[in-house]
Amino acid sequence: MMKLQYQLNIAFSTLLLVILTVTGITIYSLILNLLIQDEQRQLEQKGELLVNMLTDTYSMRENMQQLSGFLEEQDLQLFLYDRNQNKIILSTMSNEVVEGFAQQNNFSNGSKDLWEFGNNKYVNSRILFASPRGLELILLTPLNDLQMVQGNFIVSLSIVFLVGAVVAVILSYFLTRKLVTPLSRLKRQLKKIENRQFDDIERIKATGEIKEVEQSVYDMAEELQRYMNSQQAFFQNASHELKTPLMTIQGYAEGIRDHVFDEADSEQGLEIMVTEVNRLKKIINEMILLAKLDSEQSVYRREYVQVIKVIEQVVGRTLPLVNEQKIDLNYDQNPHIYLEIDEEKFLRALLNITINGIRYAQSQVDIRIAQDDDRIQIVVEDDGPGVPEDILPHIFHRFVKGKGGETGLGLAIARAIVEQSGGKITVGKSQLGGAKFIITFKISHDMHQN
Repeated sequence: MMKLQYQLNIAFSTLLLVILTVTGITIYSLILNLLIQDEQRQLEQKGELLVNMLTDTYSMRENMQQLSGFLEEQDLQLFLYDRNQNKIILSTMSNEVVEGFAQQNNFSNGSKDLWEFGNNKYVNSRILFASPRGLELILLTPLNDLQMVQGNFIVSLSIVFLVGAVVAVILSYFLTRKLVTPLSRLKRQLKKIENRQFDDIERIKATGEIKEVEQSVYDMAEELQRYMNSQQAFFQNASHELKTPLMTIQGYAEGIRDHVFDEADSEQGLEIMVTEVNRLKKIINEMILLAKLDSEQSVYRREYVQVIKVIEQVVGRTLPLVNEQKIDLNYDQNPHIYLEIDEEKFLRALLNITINGIRYAQSQVDIRIAQDDDRIQIVVEDDGPGVPEDILPHIFHRFVKGKGGETGLGLAIARAIVEQSGGKITVGKSQLGGAKFIITFKISHDMHQN
C-alpha cells in the first residue's frame, strides 16, 4: 500500500503539472498574437518615420528613381502601392512575391493582417503616403521571425516552469513529511492501544486538526483504560458477591445432606439458604438490568412526567422503611415541574437514592426540587455520616458500597438511568451532615412549552 506522504506528493505534483500545462498552452496561444500586434505597431512607427522623411526630403516633382533608391537603402521588405491605379510602384521584394500577393488581392484588401505566399506568412502595416495621389507605404515582416521569438520565449518559460516545479515538489516533500510524520507516530500509539499497552502511550507534538485528533485519541485511550479497569474490577467484585452466597448455600446444603446439623440447625440452615438465594437472585436481576440499561436504548420509553408524582410514589414505597428507621422523610410539593423521562425507570433510580439515604440517615432525609431558567435539580440529602472519602470518586461504580450496603449496584443503576434520561448525577457533602445527591437536567425548548 502506498504511503500517505507519497500519495500527497503525487497528487500535488499531478496538480502542479496540470496547472503548468494549462498555463503554458494558454501563454503559447496568446504570445504569438501579442507579438503580431507589437510587430504591427513597430512597423507602423517605422513607416510613419519613413513617410515623414520622404515628405520633407523629396517632392513628387522629382524623379521617382531617386525615391526608389532611398527606400531600397532601408533594408526593409516594403511596397509603394498606388491605390488609385491599383498597382505597385516600388517593391523591395521579388516580382514573384509581388505577383503572388496581387493574385490574392492583398494589396487592394486593406483588412488582412497576415499575407501568405507559399509556406511563408507575413505581418503587414499600411501607411498612407502622399494622400492626394493615393499612395500607400506597405511594410512586411516574416511571421517566421516572430515564431522564432515565440519559440525562444517558450523555451525560457519552460525552464522557469521546470525550476519552479522542482522547487515546489521539494517543498511539497518536506511539508507533507511534516504533516504525515505526526500521523505515523499517532498510528504507532493506536497500535499500542490495540495491544492494550496504555502505560506506554506517548503524546504527539502536532498542530491544528492533527492536534485535535491526537487529543481525541489520548482521551479515548484514557477512557478505554478506565473502562477496562472498571470491567476488571466489576468481574472481580461480581465473582466475590456471587461466590459468598453460593458458598453459604453449599455449606448448609452439604451439612444437611451429611446430617451434620440437628433438626433445629437444619431448619435455620434452610432459612439462611432461602435468604441467600433471594439475595443471589436480587444481585443477578440487578446485573441484568444494568446490562440492559447500558446496551438497549429501547428499554427507555420517554414521556413528560410530573416530577411530584414520582416523588410521591417514592415516599409511599419507602414508608415502611422510614417507619422502621424512625426518621422523617420531607419533600417539596411543586406540581409545576415536568421532565421527559421513563417514569418507571426514573422511579427506580430515585427510589435507590432515597433508600440509600434512609439507610444511613440518623433522623432526617429531604427531597427537594429546584428549577431556574436552564435546569431542573432534584436533591436528596440526609443527616447521616456521609460518603467516605476513599469511595467518594467511585460511589457510582458497580459493587462499590459503604458499610451496611447491600449489593453495591443500586447507585450504579441510578446513574445509568439518570444519564440515559439525559441528566447528570453527582454526590457531595450535605449541610445536614450526610450525603447530598444532586440530579440535574438541562431544560429544553420542548420542556418550556410543556
